[in-house]
Formats: sequence, C-alpha cells, structure tokens
Amino acid sequence: MTFNDLGLQDNILDALYDMNFDKPTEIQEKTIPLILQGKDLIACAQTGTGKTAAYILPILEKVSSMETGKTHALVVVPTRELAIQIDQQIQGFAYYTQTTSCSLYGGGDGKDWNAQCHALEKGVDIIVATPGKLISFLDNDIAKLENVSFAVLDEADRMLDIGFYEDILRIFSHIPEKRQTLMFSATMPQKIKQLAQKTLHNPIEISTSISKPAEGVIQGAYLCYNEQKIPLIQKLVLDKPDCKSILIFTATKKNVSQIVRVLRRKNINAYGISSDLEQKDREELLLKFRAKQVPILVATDVLSRGIDIKDIEVVINFDVPGDAEDYVHRVGRTARANATGVAITLINEEDTYKFYQIEKLIESEIFKIPIPPEIGETPTFKITDQKKKQSRPFRRNKRDYTSKGRSSSNHNSGYNKR
Repeated sequence: MTFNDLGLQDNILDALYDMNFDKPTEIQEKTIPLILQGKDLIACAQTGTGKTAAYILPILEKVSSMETGKTHALVVVPTRELAIQIDQQIQGFAYYTQTTSCSLYGGGDGKDWNAQCHALEKGVDIIVATPGKLISFLDNDIAKLENVSFAVLDEADRMLDIGFYEDILRIFSHIPEKRQTLMFSATMPQKIKQLAQKTLHNPIEISTSISKPAEGVIQGAYLCYNEQKIPLIQKLVLDKPDCKSILIFTATKKNVSQIVRVLRRKNINAYGISSDLEQKDREELLLKFRAKQVPILVATDVLSRGIDIKDIEVVINFDVPGDAEDYVHRVGRTARANATGVAITLINEEDTYKFYQIEKLIESEIFKIPIPPEIGETPTFKITDQKKKQSRPFRRNKRDYTSKGRSSSNHNSGYNKR
C-alpha cells in the first residue's frame, strides 16, 4: 500500500512526496482509513512508528475544507518538546494547503506567551498544547474550543503518569460533545481505558507491536557493579570513535553531571541535558544534537519520549528504567524509520528484578555481554524474578576493583556488531 491508496487529497500527497514519505507504516495503514470514516480510536503503537502522521494526515484532510479562522482540531501532549515537534510536522504536511497551526506550551518567557496569544487571536485551525498551558489560555478566555471537531490525546499513557488526568477532563469540558476523539499511546495500562470511557464514544482499538523494541535495534546488557558503570561508559564511547550520535540515559541529574565530567576528562565531546537547563538552552542543545554538532548527549528521562531525533546510532541506559515500558521508549530513540541501532543497558544487582520485568515485557532475553577484563571482575548475580530484599545500595570494597575476574576475549562483540 502507498499513501495514494489512503484517499488523501493531492495537496497532502505532494507534501508527503517532498518529505520523502513513500509507504505508510503499519499504524498509519490501519488508522488513517478509520479516522477518515469518522471513527473514535484507541491506537497503541511503539515509539518511532509514525503515530503523529497517523492522526495528523486524516485530520488535515478534513480540516483543510473547513471554515478558516476557527480552531477545528486540538492535539493534547505531555511535553513542550513534543508540542513543538508535532506543530513542525503539521506545518510540513500542510505546506500546500491553507491549514494553520500553533503550539501552546510553558517554560519560556513572556515573548512566548505573547506570540501564542497573537496566534490564537488571529485564529488557527489546529492547536497543539500541553495541558497546563492550554488551561491557562482557557482560564484567560483566550483559547476558543467551541468549534473543535477533532480531539487527539497523544502519549496518553505519559500524560496520565505525570498526573494530567483531571486536567484532561477539564479541557474536554470545553470541547463540544459531538466530536471525533483519538487516543494514541505507546502502552495500554488499565487507566488509559478508564480515561477512554469518559472521553471517547464506541472507540475502535488498534494495536501494533505493543511494547517491543524495533527490529533494527541490537540489544545488549552488562551485569556490573556500580563502580564499574563509569569505566564501562568510557570504554563503550571510546570504542566507537566514528559514532556521530550517542544518547546516554540516566536516572538522576547528579549522574548526568558526573558522566559528562568524566567523559570530558577523556577529551570526549559530551553534553548533559536535564530540567536544570533553561528551556532555551535545552532547545539549542537538542538542535545541535540533531545536526550532529553534539555527538554525545547525556540525559535524564526528559528525552525518553516524544523527541523525534533521527539517526541516533547508540542508546546507553546507565540505569535500568524503573518502568519496563520506559525501556522501550528509551531504546526507541534508535533504529527509527527502519534504520538500525545499538542499545546497551548497565545492570547492577539492585536492578536485576527491574530488568527481568523488561525481558518479560518484550518477550525476549537480552544478550548479556561479559565485562571486559580491564574493567574488573565479572559479577556473579543473575537476572531474577525476585526483588532484592536489602534496602541499602549494593557496595563493594574498592580493593576488589581489579581485572582478575572472569571475562571473554570477545567481550564487546555484541556492541561492535555495528
């Protein structure tokens, strides 16, 4: 099937051609015809499978023929970064139409508020907004949603994780009951279905590859002690001097600073990004990372979802994600759009149960790469379905940090397959 077979107008097809979109992905192929038919949907697909185009293209098809100067479609998303990204995609898809859009988000300065107010007062066809900022515009009687015919909840599971349930219901109270509502999510917990009961009408459920890393991801993991993680990170990065895009995830802002500091001591050009950065600086750093001007980015979970950065070659989990689904989202930063990539996870003894949950979710055992001999001894603990009972972090005597442990001559074979 091609996009020509989906019933989209020529103006949209021309834009897709210019953007090198050829064949629809599975989620696009399954959802676009149903959306064009006016059906409510709950669609579940993994990160990087084209969910945004799956709902934007049919909405553009309908909105482009509606009265201008009024808001006909609303897309609600969890983060500022995702709002900006989707708005940019809309502008690309709508290039040959008269459809307008704007994104509403917080975290900026007064200039952002003024620009967004101006766009709303002028009138836009599609609004992409974070819940908190949209409510601010509604409370100030600036955003007008009485003409909305299409409502989308994107990354719905993440919005509920953050705590936007009541905000979403409040927003939907401003939208006409007679509307088409679409819910897109990477996972489908029970609370998503509870929200769907209150916001959707007889929805059709579509699922594709739920919670599975893309086929192009070469996955590997190291069982290691805490003090071996930094040396491992150094070795993994130094062993890939030609990599132009490496993304390292960690659980805390403190770890971000430590990893960046250690890598820079080795003359490795690494940068850190977390909520401590001003929004302007975060956006500038992301632009440089996209442009391959920044080869290594160390980040907290602020980047685990919703950022469309193509051609990331390696993703490293310095810490095992606390939620098994988050592993899929982190790993989903690489091997996008049928590309290939490498995903490496460092597992200490405290994280063995969490990693067991990940392997259970993705229904696959991830290859355990032996520790390189120069890093130290190989741990004896294993992935287990039992939570570790001790409450204190696992520590070893630094005198034991030697290279006399078990290893293998092909210790990094899983990583170097690329």
